[in-house]
Amino acid sequence: MKHKPYGPYERFLKRPLDFLCALFAMIVLSPVLLVVAVVVRIKLGSPVLFRQERPGLNGRIFKLYKFRTMLPPKDGVIDPLQDAARLTPFGRKLRSTSLDELPELFNILKGDMAVVGPRPLLVQYLSRYNEYQARRNEVRPGFTGLAQVHGRNSISWEEKFEWDVKYVDRITFIGDVKIILNTVKTVFKREGISAAGEATMGEFMGSEEKV
Repeated sequence: MKHKPYGPYERFLKRPLDFLCALFAMIVLSPVLLVVAVVVRIKLGSPVLFRQERPGLNGRIFKLYKFRTMLPPKDGVIDPLQDAARLTPFGRKLRSTSLDELPELFNILKGDMAVVGPRPLLVQYLSRYNEYQARRNEVRPGFTGLAQVHGRNSISWEEKFEWDVKYVDRITFIGDVKIILNTVKTVFKREGISAAGEATMGEFMGSEEKV
């Protein structure tokens, strides 16, 4: 399956609007960014920012920025089984309010991400996607997306990918505005922050080919 032909909004307007929205948000939220950075430094130490490689448009790797929410891994080895223990109460509050995501505005300015699109997942997942799931990489990953307003981390991986591909096939200005407004509502309600029994979401190990 191939991506639908790009419409005028997606081709000419989406990227400039993303840049302007991110720039405006960074200016308006600069006091919040500063306060969160200072508190993260006090509560969790240095570094303040969490940096990790993620796949972007067409699978191109970029460096994602977030505020740290976890303590350093034991013995310096990252183990997903340690995530719940490493996630502090302060970190949980940052995640529940999505304040840890704010440094991604810089990724939007750089062109690594969009305001709306499938969320950037882990690099190791690239080889685990089937052909249908890999279509999520046909567009820039987003600060928020359809999956985030339809369950976030409380839905299954298969459901996430269904929403991601649905977005890829139906990108419109009005649709993006609706997703942004619904994201604000979801954040205030603090819905779908984590899957049951997980710090965020269990690891995606692959799934059967979509029929």
